[in-house]
Amino acid sequence: MDLSVEEFVDGLFKKEASEQSSDKEKPEDIRMDYPEWYSEKKYNQGRRFYWDNCFSLTSSMLLGLVAVFAVPSILRVLVSSRRSSSQYTAYRRYLSTLLHTVAWFENDLKPGSISWRSLYTVRCRHVRADIAAKMKGIGRVSQRDMALTQFGFIGFSILKPDKFSIRPMQSEDWESYIHFWRVIGNMIGLQDRYNICLKNLQETKQVCQLLLERVFTPSLDHVPEYFEHMARVMLEGMWSVNPTVNTSALLYWTRHLADVPGYVYTEKERADFQDKLREHLKDKSEDTGVDSTVFTSRPAIEGINERPPRLLYLHDYDTIESIPEYKILPFAAKYKLAVSSILYAFYSTYIGKLYLNLNFLFSLLLMKYFPYLAFFRFGIKASLVNIFVEDPVDNTEPKTNAEYNKPPPELPWYKATLSVLTW
Repeated sequence: MDLSVEEFVDGLFKKEASEQSSDKEKPEDIRMDYPEWYSEKKYNQGRRFYWDNCFSLTSSMLLGLVAVFAVPSILRVLVSSRRSSSQYTAYRRYLSTLLHTVAWFENDLKPGSISWRSLYTVRCRHVRADIAAKMKGIGRVSQRDMALTQFGFIGFSILKPDKFSIRPMQSEDWESYIHFWRVIGNMIGLQDRYNICLKNLQETKQVCQLLLERVFTPSLDHVPEYFEHMARVMLEGMWSVNPTVNTSALLYWTRHLADVPGYVYTEKERADFQDKLREHLKDKSEDTGVDSTVFTSRPAIEGINERPPRLLYLHDYDTIESIPEYKILPFAAKYKLAVSSILYAFYSTYIGKLYLNLNFLFSLLLMKYFPYLAFFRFGIKASLVNIFVEDPVDNTEPKTNAEYNKPPPELPWYKATLSVLTW
């Protein structure tokens, strides 16, 4: 019997989903095969849809990855792996992740193909990470964590396609794209009963909306310890292959996409949020703070720590510039947010989509064969990534969130200028 969307999501938050490992097999016993419901036609249409919107879909995945870091059980495994706690190891790990993902879109899904081998490699790494986490007593790579990670790849693009100017070119493009990710999830060990890519766009969108409300919004409102470090070193590492990355801007934009209270950007969003604050104030003084948690659901996952309330004040939202979270952004971050909004509007045009997709394809070529900025930062040999070789480890200790909440030192004028010019 088919489950309703609510029943499906409730199943993700049961104890069984958080305790069941990502795979039943040992790495040496894994046998890859197509799921019985696999449709080659829909899978390949999903691949084509990606290339039609590759600039925006890849951008949405990067922001989704930042959101996934806010899931405590996933973050614990990432920290303990010691494979992404420094800018160098994060560069290697997440460039490898990007190249794996692109390989699935570039290559036919046939036994022995690069795509097939890539999926096998990723599946084996998840199994080894699960075994290591269990031995260290910090949890495991669970079926639920796999499903929440799947949200990172598709959630923002499905829920908010207009933010990225993502447009289907043919009927059933979205359904085919969802089918693509349903197949990918299955082949790396995600059981169908936990696979958030369902049979159609409407149900998948409803699942993603519930996950956003119950997991990602409350988690990003109060991030777990080491989130700031792991998210920042990932973004700063990826700057080596994409110098348009601005860490502060992308952290703000991730929270904005995740509907974290107070992280608004447009004048309409600002005015609407002020109206919500007025509703909660009722007869109280306008100088009274409203706890951000009144706008969020109770977290459906464990590990979200109790904290002092984050109070939101009505008059802080009189203008965009007076919003506390926006006000503390460096000028370069505000500039990048503005340029991003303009670029996504440009992407909605034929010429804009053509230009930015070609720009991404050229960047992808550099990522694979000539990551010149990484050459200067890490050395030539250390910068080239082979997706079939295990990522390096180091003993860098992640900094606490409090270290990143201190006011940053003011950049010298020449660095501030360069940070604005890298577009």
